[in-house]
Amino acid sequence: MKLIDGFDSNYRYILVAARRARQLQGGAPPVIDTHSRKPCRIAQDEIRAGKVKWVIPDGKAAAADAAAASEMLDKPIGPD
Repeated sequence: MKLIDGFDSNYRYILVAARRARQLQGGAPPVIDTHSRKPCRIAQDEIRAGKVKWVIPDGKAAAADAAAASEMLDKPIGPD
């Protein structure tokens, strides 16, 4: 299967398209004119048009974010 231009894997393309489709379903306006009404197709069209930007997280930064989130979850909620 051929890779989509700008993506290192088809899996990443699917992740980006799915996240954008969820944004569209949540009320975000499309950034291109399209004849489609389906959020998944609109997301794919936006990606092909180069209107959707994404960042591949650095492994160290992602691990630090996960550690910070874990610490927050360990703290009690509410007045002490």
